[in-house]
Amino acid sequence: MKRKEIRREILFELSDVARAMRTYIDQRARAHGMTRAQWSVLSRIERQEGLNQAELAEVLEIQPISLVRLIDRLCTQGLVERRAHANDRRVNLLHLTEAGRERLQAMSPLGREISLEAMDGLDDGAVAALLDTLLRVKGNIKTASAKHGAASANGSGRHAEVR
Repeated sequence: MKRKEIRREILFELSDVARAMRTYIDQRARAHGMTRAQWSVLSRIERQEGLNQAELAEVLEIQPISLVRLIDRLCTQGLVERRAHANDRRVNLLHLTEAGRERLQAMSPLGREISLEAMDGLDDGAVAALLDTLLRVKGNIKTASAKHGAASANGSGRHAEVR
């Protein structure tokens, strides 16, 4: 395979791997009474307690209306609570409840199991190299996206070619 074809094939494979991982995590999470999206929201709130809904939607890269529905369900289940912002009554800050923390802790072994399954056959060095490579690709994409966005805003955007 030529260099140009290999690079393009990698992008297709990355997309396929991401889709397969999302589907598999959803399947495994459902067996524990959750969806992948709910699990993701709980995990992110745990890492960044006190985010408002708009900030969380941006971090998770989902539409705010989709997040509102997820948060509503998680609140109904008693896993998340909305707390009023001290200085802005229009803003709700998101916090895990004790039940939310317990649910995340109960899901932790599943997360480790999924990671082990996905990385089966890769030693620690290969996993570290993969992470470094993926972070580099992600950084390249963000840089290119910012550059393309700036060029498009100026009316001078060009179509990029995958090399």
